[in-house]
Amino acid sequence: MKYIARRSVLKTAGFPFVAASTVRGANDRVDIGFIGVGRRARWLLRREDLGTGRVVAMADINPASLAETLRYQPEGQSWRPYHDYRRMFESEKLDAVFVETPTHPRALICMHAMQAGLDVYAEKPISLTVREGQILARAARHYRRVFQAGTQQRSIPINMFASRLVAAGKLGKIRKVIACNFLAPHRWTPKPAQPVPAGLDWDQWCNQTELRPYHSALHHGWTNYWDFDGGGQSWGVTGWGTHSLDQVQDALGTSLTGPEKLLLGEGSKVTLVYANGTELSLEQPKTDGMEQLGAIFQGTDGEMQILRGDFVTNRPELRQGAPEPTKQGPGESTPHVRNFIECIRSRQLPNADVEIGHRSTVVCHLVNITREVGRPVLNWDPRIERFQGPGAEEANTRLERPRRKGYELPPVG
Repeated sequence: MKYIARRSVLKTAGFPFVAASTVRGANDRVDIGFIGVGRRARWLLRREDLGTGRVVAMADINPASLAETLRYQPEGQSWRPYHDYRRMFESEKLDAVFVETPTHPRALICMHAMQAGLDVYAEKPISLTVREGQILARAARHYRRVFQAGTQQRSIPINMFASRLVAAGKLGKIRKVIACNFLAPHRWTPKPAQPVPAGLDWDQWCNQTELRPYHSALHHGWTNYWDFDGGGQSWGVTGWGTHSLDQVQDALGTSLTGPEKLLLGEGSKVTLVYANGTELSLEQPKTDGMEQLGAIFQGTDGEMQILRGDFVTNRPELRQGAPEPTKQGPGESTPHVRNFIECIRSRQLPNADVEIGHRSTVVCHLVNITREVGRPVLNWDPRIERFQGPGAEEANTRLERPRRKGYELPPVG
């Protein structure tokens, strides 16, 4: 398999770009479709402000999810339901879609949306494998689409403020970053088949993965299992871990690159080492709340813990001019959603552009691969996104997975 060098993508990252769509005025309405209308989609639809974005249609392969979500349709709006998102693309004049599905079908749906000329807001993690993320980043540039990864701390004002302080050297040289020791995914153990719920397209739900017999523990607990996610349960590597490690990438100024060495310690603890010597150590025990979805930054001139919606530091003068803390819960994703809608109009890169989302997700994948391979040291080249040196051959086999026939990613171009 030929791997894509990232340099052609990096040249465009961080700069405004004009895509095939016409640049819109500030008040122009943006027509949106939702794909996958489970709990996260309902949260966005009910508790976040889409600004000039208007939901007009939604698709889900589970009729029960569609029926439940349509109950929350605001008076005066018409959310047209579809069983197949491809029919929605054909029938609706959409500008963008929110892809709120499980992780394992997400990349394929995003590819189809971009090929259909739609901008994409994709939940995190944006990929199941490193290879998927590479293809998504390449496709977004090729089709000139706005692509926002759902790592909303990139748009929370106080998180942005704190990240800029660290990146600007206000703590001096960052020697160590401490984040939660996020959990790895489990492997599915076969269980006796159960009846498929009425109307559910189980074949399409399984998507690229093996077509297993239906079981409710798999259908509703997919976040726990390797086939479907990289540890998506709340404290899993690609679950809340994506938010934390994306926060680290942002504050370290490494949003378009990544670590170069991975060290495996006791208890599956992983330390990632960046080119400048900064160590990112996954060792902090998990707490009871989401406020930990950041990290502790230890510098030569001070220390800071970035939380979700706030930060604390032993340099109190650094709080001067800081935005108000953001309360967790309804409204915390609104700045991120609004940023996406604004970029649909302006055609500029969003705060969590596809390349940024990809690079942060790769950090999560590297943690899982390091644990799977089990070697004390692995070397990673972030320029070409390949392992090098001892253990590289085995580790590189984990950068992608075979896809079930009929669910292959389409070629770009």
